[in-house]
Formats: sequence, C-alpha cells, structure tokens
Amino acid sequence: MYRFALKVYGCQMNVYDGDKLRTALIQKGWKEVEEEEADLVIFNGCSIRAKAEHKVWSELGRYGDSWNEKSKPYVAVTGCIAQRLGEAMMTRFPWVRLVGGPRHIGNLPEACERVMAGECISLLDEDPRAFIDLEVPPIERVNPWKAYVTIAHGCDNYCTYCIVPYVRGRFVSRSPESIIREVEKLVADGIKEVTLLGQNVDSYGLDFDNGYTFSSLLRDVANIENLPLIRFVTSHPKDFTPDIVKVMSHYPKICPSINLPIQSGSERILQKMNRKYTLEKYRETVSIIRSALPEVGLTSDLIVGFPGETEEDFQDSVAALHEFRYDLVHTAAYSPREGTVAATMPDQIPQEIKMKRLNIVNEIQSRIASEINQSLVNRTYSILIDDVAPKGEGLVQGRTPTDKVVIIKGGKDLIGHFATIKITSADNWCLYGEVIDIVD
Repeated sequence: MYRFALKVYGCQMNVYDGDKLRTALIQKGWKEVEEEEADLVIFNGCSIRAKAEHKVWSELGRYGDSWNEKSKPYVAVTGCIAQRLGEAMMTRFPWVRLVGGPRHIGNLPEACERVMAGECISLLDEDPRAFIDLEVPPIERVNPWKAYVTIAHGCDNYCTYCIVPYVRGRFVSRSPESIIREVEKLVADGIKEVTLLGQNVDSYGLDFDNGYTFSSLLRDVANIENLPLIRFVTSHPKDFTPDIVKVMSHYPKICPSINLPIQSGSERILQKMNRKYTLEKYRETVSIIRSALPEVGLTSDLIVGFPGETEEDFQDSVAALHEFRYDLVHTAAYSPREGTVAATMPDQIPQEIKMKRLNIVNEIQSRIASEINQSLVNRTYSILIDDVAPKGEGLVQGRTPTDKVVIIKGGKDLIGHFATIKITSADNWCLYGEVIDIVD
C-alpha cells in the first residue's frame, strides 16, 4: 500500500481537483499520511500569480537532503503550475517524477502508480480543448459539510493580464448529467452546501447547441432533494444575464451572493484588458442584480497598476468603489505573467506606484465594508456552521447567505449544524454572532 501527502495551493478549483485526486487514490488503496511519512508528495499548484509559483519552487527545494539520503519521497506536481513550468521542475529537481496539467486529471491516479514503479511521467496538455476528467465525486474532502463542483474547464476570454487560457486550456462545459449525478452523490454523502465553480460560470452551455445555459443548470441543481445551500463563482459581466437572478430569486436555497469582477473603473483600461464590456454595461448588470435581489452580497475583483494606468484611470477605479459599494473586493497590484499580452505592453507601472494605489483602494474598501457590516448588527440569519475559526480558541464559523463570514463562540459539536444566529458586532472583514437556536 502506497502512502501519499497532498498539498494544495491556489483557488477553489485546485481544492476541488485535489479532493477528486485524493478520493481516487484512496479508492485505489492508497493511504493519506503526513508529509514526512509519504512515499509520494503531490503538489497541486496555482500559476495565476508569481507569488504562488515561488511558494511551490521553495517547497520543492526542501526535498534535496531526503532524496540524497533515502531517494525518497517521490514528488508529483499537478495543476496550472505543472502545465506552465512542469518540465523545468523535473529538470531542476530529480525527485519530481510526475508533472500533470489540469486537463489530465483523469490520468493522474494511474500515473502515480507508475511513478511508484520507477517511471518519470510528463502529462502536459497539447490540445487546448481536450479534457480527460476524473469521474469520481470528491467524497474524501477536507470539509465534510461543503463541496465544490467544477461545471466547466478553461476559458476563452483571453483577458490580456490572465494566464488561465494558457494553463487551463480553452472553454469546455461539462455535461449537465455528469454535474447533477456528482451533486446527487455528494448529497448522499452528507454535504449541506455545494459551490458550482468555473472561470466564468455564465459561459456555461455556450458551447452546447441545445439552449441549455447556466440558469438552466442552476435551476436543475436547485431541484435536487436534500441539498440545503447552493453557491457559485465566478461571474463575468459580459455574459451575466437576467435569467440567472430570476432563478436565484425563485429558489431560496441559492444564496444571494454574486462575485462580479470589475477589474478596473476606467473604460480605457477595460479595453486594454480585453474585458469586452463597458462601464455602462457593468452598471446595468449591477442594477438588474440589485433590483431582483435587494439584499445581495456583491463582491468584486480589482487590479491596480495595469500597464499604462494613469492617475485619472486610477481615480476612475476609486470612483467605482464608491459607486458600487461592494461587500468585499479582492484587490491586487498588477503582476506580469509571462506569455500574456499585458506582460509585453509598454508603460509598465513602477512597483512603488502600484503599491501606493493598492493601499489606497484597500483603505477605501475596508471603510465601505465596515459600514455595510455595521448596518447588519442585531440582524438574525440561519447559517451552516461549517468549520473552526482560523484564529481564537473556542470559536467556530459559518457564512451568511450573502457570503459574509460569521465568527461564533462555540465548540466543535456545532459544526455541521444549521443555527439561527444574531449578529452582535462587526468589522470590515467579518461579522460576530451568537447562537440563538440550533435548527437541525
């Protein structure tokens, strides 16, 4: 029996892929152990930002002494980082015996066993639309109460700053039958919340010829019995349609939370980013969402310091924060990614200016989020208590339907239960609450 350790870096898709791989290996008789005991250490890594890549490079270097002394453990690198840098990692580190891109996930369990038999294997994607899926539901999960389900792979948008189409390939929707079947198996396994994942969930079904769209899938998943909560990420403003919020408003189990990345408040920068929508189109979409879902939790993504961003462009982004008043914004200073169009653009912004702008938008957004969250004090919500809080003894946490983290005093016995909670205080990144009643 082989022993493995799995280390996951990056987005929810990497968590999902890691859970599926973990499930497949355990079903084959492998045992998951601590890193120090493993015969094979698997890195499922992200390549979206340079910082994530640097982390994996650093981690890989730690195995030199063990390899020289015991010729173990073998190491596998999978995910986006493998697609982009895998062969370089094999060349640099002799203990890296397997590299596999995200569209070869279906080949990985067999490849891991071949590695243990002494092979070195490279599974990197050549066909940008081919995908070899791993047809197992992620039963072996870190969190037994929640699960991710990827509904589509890759992306066809080619935003000029983004490496996703190059490392995850072109856009391909999964069949609705396979998605529904997977969610049903997860419900049978006891999950109480599922999050549908895609680089752009709104594009789901656009590669079908039968008119089946994301709103169709959302409706069908909502009709699965004994599934209490449904979430989804991420939406794209150019593809978001009113029928999505119509379905959301009809099914209370679909949480009223939408991530709608704006990326920049400047029309000029949006064009340079190849985002394919105008600020006015974005404004109309937000209006449609808030009209149908008055208490929606609206979050966004924002990049500052994109090549050629002037002070006027930056102030347009500041104005957008004030106008749309997001509940949360994932902000980032632009980071060049080799192979993307933006990396070769002239007028790259100096790092000190990027960081100054990042600090400004973070301060503004923190103030807005704090004001919104303070307005929720004394409100009550029904939430799934889903985990221990990351900091503080005797604390657990859950999320409101609008996707706000709530920290609660309580023991681990509360985890996995729905509770009515009252918000007692708030800060800019989370709420604090007390349990009024356990409702399941």
